[in-house]
Amino acid sequence: MMHPNRRDFVKAATATGLTLAGAPAVHAMSKAKVYRTALIGAGWWGMNILREALAAGNCRPVALADVDRDTLELAAEEVNDLSGTLPRGYQDVRELLEKEEIDIAIVATPDHWHALNAIAAVEAGAHVFLEKPTGHTIAESRATLNAARDAGSTVQVGLHRRIGPHHVSGMKFLKAGHAGEIGMVRMFVLGGGGHESPTANSRPPEGLDWEMYCGPAPLRPFNNKIHPGGFRHFLDFANGTLGDWGVHWLDQVLWWTDEKFPRTVYSTGGRPIAGPVVLNEKEQTTDAPDHQVATYQFESFTATWEHRKFARNHAEKHAIGCYFYGTKGTFHMGWRDGWTFYPANAREKVVHQDSQLQEPDGHNLKLLWADFIDSIQMGKKPVCDIESGHLSTNMSLLGMLSYKLGRSVRWDGDREQIVDDDAANALLRREYRAPWKYPA
Repeated sequence: MMHPNRRDFVKAATATGLTLAGAPAVHAMSKAKVYRTALIGAGWWGMNILREALAAGNCRPVALADVDRDTLELAAEEVNDLSGTLPRGYQDVRELLEKEEIDIAIVATPDHWHALNAIAAVEAGAHVFLEKPTGHTIAESRATLNAARDAGSTVQVGLHRRIGPHHVSGMKFLKAGHAGEIGMVRMFVLGGGGHESPTANSRPPEGLDWEMYCGPAPLRPFNNKIHPGGFRHFLDFANGTLGDWGVHWLDQVLWWTDEKFPRTVYSTGGRPIAGPVVLNEKEQTTDAPDHQVATYQFESFTATWEHRKFARNHAEKHAIGCYFYGTKGTFHMGWRDGWTFYPANAREKVVHQDSQLQEPDGHNLKLLWADFIDSIQMGKKPVCDIESGHLSTNMSLLGMLSYKLGRSVRWDGDREQIVDDDAANALLRREYRAPWKYPA
């Protein structure tokens, strides 16, 4: 049922020529072409993507790669059940790319592997569906973008909020000027949590190639808090909440604005609730901040990011999303709560649109995969092209860079360098553990 205030929006939208089409038009895909597809990273999220690919009927799953043999075997069994094809399994992605001829690679590994795997796949001639972020460091992400362009490959980044129906219609509302002139944007993810006690290290489970899991990152002791699924809060492997949730909402800001990057960035935060970082041979904790605030100064507006992993409360109306503060009112772009416009004039009605999400995960992978295939077939840029994914990833990584430095940085986005700051520029990349080579 349409929300009553949405009817008012429909009338206003019609008057201004604004449409409510839920997502960019996706052409009817030819199923004559079946793409030989490999999944790199066969865990929970990678399998979510592959299920959508299989359901679309335009891919043949020829191979899976994962450093965890148990994960690999379970994924292969499910793929066989779904498709009638038993894919070959590899614990080393290099072997997969050497032995298999593939058209598409789905990259859904921990973040520190994204760049190397995506670069290797495009150099092998594949198109890539790449989970965000596009790199663990800014120089990695740039190398991924360059490799994709050099190879002529289509790369779709998993920023599915660019194609979600309420995000698309909400962005049209904003860009049509219904919230007025926007001077500030506030992005946020507010959650729950508490003190973190160290967890004992252990031997890696049988069948897990821990050396390969760590790859170019430091080889730290195995801990079941890292694998499976906890890597995002270990800065050797990812970039905390800002590098995870933050990329989605930073991307919404860059989608809205004509500016490609901020001029200055400052971030602060810490672990006052989670407690001190522990890493020794016996035990360890996560090391990402339990809360963080970042300020991004653009030419024409200011954007802020904040997250916390404690103090879940009901004092704030929305717990996730972006507030766009405009001269005509405040617009909230949310997730499961859709979008809402709160007019500055209290006599005017609140305008709301409910979310339209693909359950059970609340994302829109079906639409994103369809756009990916459509882009390959038509030779067009996908809705979440590698370049836009790179710019959004940069925003999150600049916030983490400032957090690590403990001070603000001035960003020359055209050159992708910190202005007059050698110590900051050193953090645009990192040393790889041998024998891995940082991408040129």
